[in-house]
Amino acid sequence: MTADNPLTAQEERFWRALMRVIVALPRSLDDDLLRTTGLTLTEYVVLMSLSEAENQELRMTDLAAATALSASRISRVVEALQSRGQVVKRRYEGDGRGNVASLTPEGLKRLEAAYPVHLASARKRVVDQLDGRSLSALVRQFEAVVEKLG
Repeated sequence: MTADNPLTAQEERFWRALMRVIVALPRSLDDDLLRTTGLTLTEYVVLMSLSEAENQELRMTDLAAATALSASRISRVVEALQSRGQVVKRRYEGDGRGNVASLTPEGLKRLEAAYPVHLASARKRVVDQLDGRSLSALVRQFEAVVEKLG
C-alpha cells in the first residue's frame, strides 16, 4: 500500500494517539458509569438524549441518529431501559408508523444520579489532561472535523 501524501512524524503521533483515545475512552467511561451507577455509557447517552428532547421524547429513528446507534441496537437499549421503567416506548401517533421513546420520571431520576459520575469521569479521563489555554482551539478544530463527518 502506498500513500500519495504520507503523514509527518507529528501527524502520525497525533493520529495514533487519537485512535487509542477512540478505542479506550468509551470503555473507560462505560466502566466508570457501570461500576458506580449500573448504567452503561450507551444507556446514559440514550437517557441524556431523551432528557434534552422536546417533551423528553424522540422517534426511535431520531433517537438512533442522536446516539449514533443502529436501529436494532437502539431497540435493544430502549427495551432494556423500558424493562427497568426508565423509558416508555409507544407507537408514533402522527402517522402510525414507527415508535416513540419517552423518558419516564424514573429515567430522569437515574440520569440525574448518574450525571455527577459521568462528569467526574469525563474530567478525570479527558478534560483535566488538556491544556486549558489551547482548549478553545481544540474545540473549534474538533467541531470542524465533526462537521465534515456529517
